[in-house]
Amino acid sequence: MTLRARFDAFAGMALDGWTGTSRHWPTGGDAIAVESIPSDPHAARLRAVRGGEIVAEAQIHTVADGEEAMLALTGPEGRHPADTPLVACLIEAAFQRCPDARRLRVAGLGGAPALVALAADGRASPGSAAPDALVERSGFYQLPLLWLRPETRAAHPQIRSAFGPEDRLPPLRPPQPNGVMYRRWLPHLGTTLSFRAIDRRVDLVLFHQWMNQPRVSYYWELARSETELDRYLADQEADPHLFGVIGSFNDVPVGYFEFYWAKEDRLGPYYDAEDHDRGWHGLIGNPDHLGRPKTLAWFKAVTHYLFLDEPRTRRIMGEPRASHRKMLSYCADAAYETIKEFDFPHKRAALVCCERERFFREVPL
Repeated sequence: MTLRARFDAFAGMALDGWTGTSRHWPTGGDAIAVESIPSDPHAARLRAVRGGEIVAEAQIHTVADGEEAMLALTGPEGRHPADTPLVACLIEAAFQRCPDARRLRVAGLGGAPALVALAADGRASPGSAAPDALVERSGFYQLPLLWLRPETRAAHPQIRSAFGPEDRLPPLRPPQPNGVMYRRWLPHLGTTLSFRAIDRRVDLVLFHQWMNQPRVSYYWELARSETELDRYLADQEADPHLFGVIGSFNDVPVGYFEFYWAKEDRLGPYYDAEDHDRGWHGLIGNPDHLGRPKTLAWFKAVTHYLFLDEPRTRRIMGEPRASHRKMLSYCADAAYETIKEFDFPHKRAALVCCERERFFREVPL
């Protein structure tokens, strides 16, 4: 069966995702732009461009119920193990353009080495000489192929550490990252979201400005002098259980976040903590980027990063104020479940939990 005939048999719902140019960052490589050129209401041609040169092309089509989309590479790329990052860029672009698709059928490449690390299954199709590769959305977004910078990841063996509370000593934690550690294009906002490690040598003035905004200081209680906040960040640098990051849109600083290991955190004694549970706090300091769509994007991106950073992490925990209804509504939209309420020394808190499988199954990225 020809590719055109297979696409005709696959015809279904129109492509309703974003159809312009997206950006992708294969780990260890230069940025790749993927252009989408619609050919009919149900199909489009994808063209991957790097440094002004077309490096790969593909066709995409939807199926009737919208649960599945079909991708076919139309060039020689994708059949060698070294092509895996490039194929991953095309797959991410396809999922972005088919937001309701739960899986992607890559035609005739079930045995291609470039897809071994991407596909959950390979099944033959009628008239096809080679099996198709089936890439599940929920599995694809757990793979650290496009969004994490490899130099910031340092997976550690399960060695017990002596640094932490004596009653709940954690494993040895990896070093705090430096520089940009995560970057992902957000098609619904038309912008690139990124995280980089905070550097108090260059970020102190901005950090001080944000912490002294009344709407921020109400929750963070860090409306202090630059000298005091410099000491706060210095203490953080010496603490292996947490680190701070600056979140940006198109490299413009927008917010500050703290990522921590929950077991040895103040939250640890209030529930049955596992070794690789993570948690986070965050604020939007740039008032030009307030609003629900952007704030929810941060919730999703933070959770995505923390699950990617440590594959043994099964849960992301949190402890917002129990009375902070807006915060809890964001949690619900990002697959965080409220487990209970409890009393911290400084507030009445809600214990929230986001489980890995539910997040990747339910939350669109």
